[in-house]
Amino acid sequence: MRDIVDCRTEAMGGHVYVCENEACQQYLYSYHSCKNRHCTKCGNDNAQLWLQKQLDLLIPEKYFLVTFTLPDGLRKTAKSNQKTIYDLLFTTSAAALKKLALDPRFVGGQIGMVGVLHTWARDSTYHVHVHYIVPGGGLSADGKWLPSAEEFLVRVEPLSIIFRAKFKDELEKTHLFGDVDPQVWKQNWVVH
Repeated sequence: MRDIVDCRTEAMGGHVYVCENEACQQYLYSYHSCKNRHCTKCGNDNAQLWLQKQLDLLIPEKYFLVTFTLPDGLRKTAKSNQKTIYDLLFTTSAAALKKLALDPRFVGGQIGMVGVLHTWARDSTYHVHVHYIVPGGGLSADGKWLPSAEEFLVRVEPLSIIFRAKFKDELEKTHLFGDVDPQVWKQNWVVH
């Protein structure tokens, strides 16, 4: 932080330039930059170059945001067993999305995704969910690109059912299954 505060000030030192015209003799002070990559004055150019390189790596397709949320009935178990539940959330939600995307009515191929776990809602309540960024398409078995529909990647209703079933199957393999109210498996799970 000190680098950024002191950037291009006397604290960083600098150079003095003098106009060679005898009639002018003006001085120009040029202070050194901090060269800190987080500095908006110094690091911005490099940050923009890095960002452009990352954007150039994107597949030139539409992207979808897919969100999987654990129901209320699992939150107490999740809060007490975060490693297990968060791992199950990632593995089962990704597996459900991949399974449905393989259906030729949707993508018909293998999709890729990047997921981010969120554990709190805007009102600071414990609200476990994962967001995936998914390109609008996937690869066929022979490596050809298969685009998804423009309006949607997959249907949320079957995705919700598959997610719930996969999560239940995996949770049954743990000692935590008995801690969960059976009503959780009968309700609709939120997938968007």
